[in-house]
Amino acid sequence: MRALIWNGVNNLRVETVPDPEIVQPHDAVVRVTMSSVCGSDLHLLGGYIPAMKPGDIIGHEFMGEVVDTGREVTKVRRGDRVIVISIIGCGQCEHCRRTDFSCCDNTNLKPLMAEAIWGHSPAGIIGYSHALGGWAGSHANFIRVPFADVNVFKVPEEIPDEKALFVSDACPTGFMGADLASIQPGDIVAVWGCGGVGQMAMQSARILGAERVFAIDRLPERLRMAAERCGAEPLNYEEVDIAEALTELTGGRGPDRCIDCVGMEAHGTGLTYLYDLAKQQALLTERIVALREAILCCRKGGTVSVMGVYGAFVDKFPMGAVVNKALTIRSGQQHGQRYVERLFGHIARGEMDPSHLLTHPLPLEQGPHGYDLFKNKKEGCLRAVFTP
Repeated sequence: MRALIWNGVNNLRVETVPDPEIVQPHDAVVRVTMSSVCGSDLHLLGGYIPAMKPGDIIGHEFMGEVVDTGREVTKVRRGDRVIVISIIGCGQCEHCRRTDFSCCDNTNLKPLMAEAIWGHSPAGIIGYSHALGGWAGSHANFIRVPFADVNVFKVPEEIPDEKALFVSDACPTGFMGADLASIQPGDIVAVWGCGGVGQMAMQSARILGAERVFAIDRLPERLRMAAERCGAEPLNYEEVDIAEALTELTGGRGPDRCIDCVGMEAHGTGLTYLYDLAKQQALLTERIVALREAILCCRKGGTVSVMGVYGAFVDKFPMGAVVNKALTIRSGQQHGQRYVERLFGHIARGEMDPSHLLTHPLPLEQGPHGYDLFKNKKEGCLRAVFTP
């Protein structure tokens, strides 16, 4: 089969590799019909996740058709149109039983590096380095999915592919960001980052009852999408001081809930950003411009929800603001399996629509070009989606 292969920092190629096979009785093999890029992939491309090997297949947000199943798989069968949650749960450990699927004890087959960095290993993630299991990714004709009864979900007939696809990752990640923020009816919510996850966090905040949602980014086309498709009030951080603007727009209080959908490669302005950038190039810290700003802007007693990906250590973390403003910080990789059926319901009722994320459909053979468009924000690319 053909697959998009990581061969080094900023070096992707489409190559011919062996087809996947059923290995365990709980496996399924899925023929991939759509597979999206994701912002967290850029950390792999840039070399900030130091556990990639040449020949690794990347990609983790996808849908397709089941073509084979192991003997223990009961919930899906050949021919089913499905999405697959990118973070793998086993369904049996104590964390999965609590529906904290991204904390699964059993799906990172190579936990030693994760344990050394984080103290304990989280779940394995499809196509996301050998620190998180070494599982082959979805930018390919076919993919093997373990624990299929836990991680593979049939798509309702009334939901088209361009909406179903993002229930694999962007929708549940954004919804979990809003959920962890404990949004109450009438709350004011600010979301840093207008990429796919940020846009879904904004739609989710509205579903959960937010009265006002602010979208923070620097790219005009993304801010425009946030306003038109998510009902958000756009703020361009290259044009206004975000702290001053949010203070003024909220009557001096600050937002009730702040959601970071940016992560370790946050762009910013000023000396602090340049400091972060220089130290990140030396692998000494990560760029937390968005997270710092979210903490400083959040109202006293508010909640900061962190869905942006962070991998190691951060510098100049404003712990004093967290303590003295009595903030709550909640975070995690998405427990997507917890939200799938609820999200399908919101989509079917027209309350959530992720289809506008798909700006650049491309054949798999143009995978490197798709990542160039995505990484460098060319042609208004919000998500490139490959059709193997």
